[in-house]
Amino acid sequence: MVYAAHQNAGVDGVEGGVGLTALLVAAARAIETYRPDSLARDVYAEHFVRAAPASATWPVRIQQVPDGDANPLWGRFARYFGLRTRVLDDFLLRSAHAGGARQVVLLGAGLDARAFRLDWPPDCVIYEIDREGVLAFKHQVLDGLPDVPKARRVPLPCDLRGDWAGALTGAGFDPAAPTVWLAEGLLFYLPTATETRLLDTVDRLSAAGSALGYEVKLEKDLLAYRDSPLYTSTRRQLGIDLLRLFDSDPRPDSAGALAGRGWSTSVHTPFEFSRRHGRGPLPEPNDALAGNRWVFADRPRP
Repeated sequence: MVYAAHQNAGVDGVEGGVGLTALLVAAARAIETYRPDSLARDVYAEHFVRAAPASATWPVRIQQVPDGDANPLWGRFARYFGLRTRVLDDFLLRSAHAGGARQVVLLGAGLDARAFRLDWPPDCVIYEIDREGVLAFKHQVLDGLPDVPKARRVPLPCDLRGDWAGALTGAGFDPAAPTVWLAEGLLFYLPTATETRLLDTVDRLSAAGSALGYEVKLEKDLLAYRDSPLYTSTRRQLGIDLLRLFDSDPRPDSAGALAGRGWSTSVHTPFEFSRRHGRGPLPEPNDALAGNRWVFADRPRP
């Protein structure tokens, strides 16, 4: 089945390109939410999907997909996003509650509703950085719902290629206080120099006790997986060519750079967490997820 989703959503910020992938992730989170064995619940995701003309006809429950979990896009790929959501939710809450960080910065926040759906410490502040159009669409949808965030939420319309650090500190961010940072589904869209500069800035703004989680792809040749089921199904069903959106530059060793600056880092495959939770994608031939890594870093306290 080909869903009506090509290019023009009629909503600034999510009408195409990388913005449209935010709706893809939202649809995946909605599908995960309504699974009987759900790993993560996001009741806001369906509202985002239905509010954008580009995605209004997309499925938000696996029962709406004719071939169900056999569909590479809405089965395996959506399950990947559900697993990623759970793992990064756990990381953020652990860093805020046990780690003591009270500042959370979501880099490329997209349609992330964590400020609303997670149980944050009462004095936590969530900074959401993304392009103005994406945040405007997000506000439009959330403002129509009765819910309120569970922590103070500070949206910052910024281009991550510009002076987002100045906007962040201008909004009350304190570089002397521990922070938990998240770059979910972001870095592989950025040129190498931009990724390096972004993580340099995170390092500069991170006090002892800070934590960082992010996702990278390690493939030397992304086009080697052009015919993988995940990429072909996304192109055919949604008109989204992820490989055209990903930056093709060789990726930097960001985890190594952080370790060289005193951070404690760990690098994981998603499949490790599939096995830990008993559900989620496992390796398969011609696997577009083979190079995906989830990186977690901590800046130790003295």
